[in-house]
Amino acid sequence: MSSSLLTSPMVDLDTGAVIAHPAVVDNTGTLKATPLPMMLELPIRVVLAGAGALAPLHEALRRSGRHPREAILLLTGPCQEQERPLLKVGLDSLRTIGYLIGFADVGTTGGVTLDVVADSAPYLLALDPELVTRIPGDYRAAAVARSVVTLARGIGAHVMAPGVEREPQVAVARGLGVRLAHGPLLAPGPDGKVRVPLPVADESPSTVMLGPRVQELLIPAVTLPVEAKAEEAMAAFGHEPTITSVILVDEFQRPKGSLDRSRFLLSFAARYGHALHGSKPAQRLADPPRTVPRTTPAIAAMQAAGRDAGRVYDDLVVTDEMNRCLGIVRVSDLIRQVAAMKG
Repeated sequence: MSSSLLTSPMVDLDTGAVIAHPAVVDNTGTLKATPLPMMLELPIRVVLAGAGALAPLHEALRRSGRHPREAILLLTGPCQEQERPLLKVGLDSLRTIGYLIGFADVGTTGGVTLDVVADSAPYLLALDPELVTRIPGDYRAAAVARSVVTLARGIGAHVMAPGVEREPQVAVARGLGVRLAHGPLLAPGPDGKVRVPLPVADESPSTVMLGPRVQELLIPAVTLPVEAKAEEAMAAFGHEPTITSVILVDEFQRPKGSLDRSRFLLSFAARYGHALHGSKPAQRLADPPRTVPRTTPAIAAMQAAGRDAGRVYDDLVVTDEMNRCLGIVRVSDLIRQVAAMKG
């Protein structure tokens, strides 16, 4: 297995946003808390050893004031065929507690096999750093990376390119569909900021005809925790008359429900509306959020908005690569953009 993968923040290659930080242990042996999720490497053999071997991890996290849901465990090392039942039990236990699970060195002999990856339904797959080093000039390495990206899409996982040192690696990783990375090239500068090489703009006629990406039309979303009461949403709408929607999000800012202003207020305007709904969860009155990735072109977003005739003018929730709510796009803004393009 390679040396530690976690040497710098995990970065979204599309925006340069830092998604997670490597766990840092101070001189007292305490995990230092950061406002973002932390990544920790964990040998698979520790998971296979059972609950007792994992107790120090849980205690270190508790002493740092962090919850397991704020930690991504990147599992390193292989798993033998006879150990697979034990691994499944261990992973199920970690997920129940709240940890996010990832695998390192995917696609090489240093990590678990691809069928184990698929069966484990991980949150994150990390390519082998040596593979990342080779991909700019080695079509075979690129083919392996592409197969991992395809697998990740099929099982709903994210892919990370570790150990990125050169801009060509970023360019090739982007082209393969990798959106997360870390390494020396992406380490924070003296001012603490991460600078990601920008992708080459696609100025082809077909791309221009699709209009700007929705991230360019983004406006802040009004969000509430998914467990919020309906009266809290009522207060949010009452506070500002220009609010068209309230988005219900989980602890990771992932959208779980959408409250359209007109329909929500209509429920309260009905006879006994406040008595019926006020102290109940707002989620009861919410619709499923209509999400679009931030890179979605305006034309495609319009098509997404039109799929449900009853919600044509509902706000679209714009999400990042981690499915977190970045804001909303109003359909009226999309209409104006498309009209301007045709004009």
